[in-house]
Amino acid sequence: MGSPDFALPTLSALHKKTKVVGVVTQPDRPAGRGRTLHPPEVKVLAQSLGLPLIQPGSLKSLEVIHQIQNWSPDVIVVAAFGKILRENLLNLPKFGCLNVHASLLPRWRGAAPVQAAILNDDITGVTIMMMDKGLDTGPILNQRSIPINDDMNSGMLSDILAHMGAELLVESLPMYINGTIKPQSQDDMDATYAPRLKKQDGLLDFYKPACYLAREVRAYNPWPGAFEFFDGKRLKIFRAHSVETLDSIPGKRYIYDEKPAWGTVNGYLILDEVQIAGKKRVSGEDFINGAPNWPTNRENL
Repeated sequence: MGSPDFALPTLSALHKKTKVVGVVTQPDRPAGRGRTLHPPEVKVLAQSLGLPLIQPGSLKSLEVIHQIQNWSPDVIVVAAFGKILRENLLNLPKFGCLNVHASLLPRWRGAAPVQAAILNDDITGVTIMMMDKGLDTGPILNQRSIPINDDMNSGMLSDILAHMGAELLVESLPMYINGTIKPQSQDDMDATYAPRLKKQDGLLDFYKPACYLAREVRAYNPWPGAFEFFDGKRLKIFRAHSVETLDSIPGKRYIYDEKPAWGTVNGYLILDEVQIAGKKRVSGEDFINGAPNWPTNRENL
């Protein structure tokens, strides 16, 4: 059970190592300016592999439950499916439901663990867990960690964790089935939560330190995308870094090392790659060359 590209390595790994009796994914959704229907990435892969597939609008339907029962799964594997599983599904397979989660649980339960880790941590990882009726609260089977490099955005890190999670799952699954791995309960006292992000979360607040805003730029790339406004237009920020200083003014525009910069409550946020609405994506230096209203000589026009 999965939907976006994060789930693709898991489905591929399972298909190579064991028998996948069925795939459950989200319905096709409208996307793009034309709002044409687009299938989930998992649907495309499942069809290319010739796997049985259903796309229920709701998991409450008896028809859906009966279909999954007819597949007689020994275990259900969930990777970024996007829907809550009710107890009738959790209890259906002999060995229960396992989740590939992109954090070191109990840290960053919830919908946006990769972004939360980039914002707050220097290390993250993946967890293979048994699912229960709580939100990422089930017992842990296995974990693997990775450092978060300063050049990683959430798209890059998510891709790494997706492949790491798939590898860890196929390693752990036989040991779980034969009883070699014993589930370990999570400590709820250590739990942190990463709620689902909204588009507006990408708006930068220059009363935060520049070093934190640089993390936000990485965490929110590719979605929801970090942005601010310049000359009444949305300015998307794809890459940025911070410089510490005590004389910056929050929200004031500067030029620093031939690049656009914004002052923050602590330091400068230097814009390395941006895109103004209606224009192409460019380097910070190229943006400055075409933005006469951006201040020069460290003055705010």
